[in-house]
Amino acid sequence: MDFITVFKEASGRPIRPLNGVNGGPVTHNFRHDASQLFSDAHIPYCRLHDIEGTLGRGKFVDVRNIFPIWSLDENDPASYDFTFTDEYLRRIHECGAEAFYRLGETIDHGYFKAHVRPPQDNAKWARICANIVRHYNEGWANGFHYGIRYWEIWNEPENPPMWQGTQAEFFALYRETANLLKREFPDIKVGGYASCGVYAAFDENANDFYRLFLTWIDDFLAHIKAPETAAPLDFFSWHIYSSDPSAVQAHAHYCREKLDAAGFTQTESILDEWNWAGEDMFERMRDMTGASFTADVMCRLQQNDDTALACYYDAQPEQAYGGLFYRHTADPSRAYYAIKAFGKLLAMGAEAKADADTQLAAAAATDGAKRAAVVSNYEKESRPIRFSFPGASKVSLYLLDETHDLSLIAEAPCDTIATVCAKNTVLYAEAEG
Repeated sequence: MDFITVFKEASGRPIRPLNGVNGGPVTHNFRHDASQLFSDAHIPYCRLHDIEGTLGRGKFVDVRNIFPIWSLDENDPASYDFTFTDEYLRRIHECGAEAFYRLGETIDHGYFKAHVRPPQDNAKWARICANIVRHYNEGWANGFHYGIRYWEIWNEPENPPMWQGTQAEFFALYRETANLLKREFPDIKVGGYASCGVYAAFDENANDFYRLFLTWIDDFLAHIKAPETAAPLDFFSWHIYSSDPSAVQAHAHYCREKLDAAGFTQTESILDEWNWAGEDMFERMRDMTGASFTADVMCRLQQNDDTALACYYDAQPEQAYGGLFYRHTADPSRAYYAIKAFGKLLAMGAEAKADADTQLAAAAATDGAKRAAVVSNYEKESRPIRFSFPGASKVSLYLLDETHDLSLIAEAPCDTIATVCAKNTVLYAEAEG
């Protein structure tokens, strides 16, 4: 029998915000509102990329949508259209999450890719970005004081549908923008560049396109470290799509080691796009395969300090990748409840000291009064498991499978409870006392 013992004492590490998402609680031009579901899941961050689909629907988040006429004066509030993005961010903050703001453009699959070309003037583009920060953090142009911390410059510039310029042109844009933002707003965190990923580091047969991703990382870190082209990097963001949780963990460790080796030991490593990938992925990411994978990944990332935070892609039900909701109905999927299970740990705040003898992925938390653990069986055979919470007065057990929405299935008036963790299920156990 597998077992996990969760003690009252904290381990000294926090539960990290690994159940962030891409997209906010309102979608389809505000017709669908999942604010209560976001709040219930304690979603910590909503990354603002690909918001509302194709080209940001011409209204949301993207720099060209907020500043639509390039020839206008970037210092004049009248040159900006914040209307739709204001409402979008208001809903994010009202449900208890924080925006993770991507400064740039939505992916452009159009023939001419006119919207992902280098700006005509990097300095002007940087000043526009500074005014977007000013609007949301300092009240400029009838704005807000949200205190948004994370400001990400661009997304996947190695990928032609995201960037039609050269590597040198992107590095110059990053350098101009990052330096200006840190000078004017020293308390925010500035970074990027949302790398396509490090797949080639683990695949000796990777093609040139995937190998290019690694070259970009090396060249970028060298560029912004050199005295003559220096730029701040508070965080480095990257992506992975895989059906193997251990691959996600390995990529996270690789990115942390890469930053440390380059001297960026204080730079946070952030996984801000990830999801299940493989055959029938858009169905499986929403069923218990995807749900148990999702819980497994978050538990594994919690096991070490390689990743500061993570954002699942995507929480918008209209998107094919919107794995937290079923398309067309917008009802929460199995994967949503996996995010919610980890959110319960995040709400407790502190990682709990625990002993475990199990092949399953697990994480544990405590708030001093209550303790809890999440266990995920992803693609393994059924395993009996015992949860122990020494000194507890009651243990409650919750199940996530195809018919249980993280539902209560058992209670015990003692400090131990046992069950079977079937293949592709998630268990959440919580103790009082």
